[in-house]
Amino acid sequence: MMKGFGIYSVYCQALLLLGLFTFTISAFSTPALFGIDPQEKGYYESKKIMCKDGSKSFSRDRLNDDFCDCADGTDEPGTSACPEGKFYCTNTGHAPILMSSSRVNDGICDCCDGSDEYYGKIRCPNTCRKAGKAVTGKLLENFLVNKERFSIDKQEREHAKRKFLSEETTLTSLKQDDEKLNDTIRKLKDLKLLPLLELVIVASILVFSQCCFCCKRGQRQSRRRRP
Repeated sequence: MMKGFGIYSVYCQALLLLGLFTFTISAFSTPALFGIDPQEKGYYESKKIMCKDGSKSFSRDRLNDDFCDCADGTDEPGTSACPEGKFYCTNTGHAPILMSSSRVNDGICDCCDGSDEYYGKIRCPNTCRKAGKAVTGKLLENFLVNKERFSIDKQEREHAKRKFLSEETTLTSLKQDDEKLNDTIRKLKDLKLLPLLELVIVASILVFSQCCFCCKRGQRQSRRRRP
């Protein structure tokens, strides 16, 4: 009985050690699709993956194995093995960013969700929601300011439009007054010319009559002087 209990105890200890070993391995290993943009995960699903620069291919088990196979860092997005690698910060609650994978596990929290420091050298608090709220608040503030500016611009445009219409109305009125004035001037000119024309006609008639009278008188005198 004691022998069986001893075997069971050893078995339990072995399971515990195995669990701790597995936990340690998982804690200090890089997930295969870590640091990859979710939209590009389909690119890494095949067993043979081509480097994005087309130089060569690598097997999927060499993805994020902390050894640089592709010069452009295609195979090491989640580690700092490739200088040209790009690490994708999901930053749930805030804007995602794509940064150089050389900054992964460098002891500096670059992602607001702390996903770039998964080795645990430094504890990174998740500040994405706070940062997201700050950005949203800033955007809302800018929106309200722009809305107010738009409202002011709209009021200025309406004021300018009313001023233009008022000036247009005034100009139309001045044109009408000018036409009336010109019409009045024409009428006055017509009224002044008519009496003058009558005077000229009367004077012409008088002159013509006087000339006729003088001519007749001269004819009579010349007849009397004849022998």
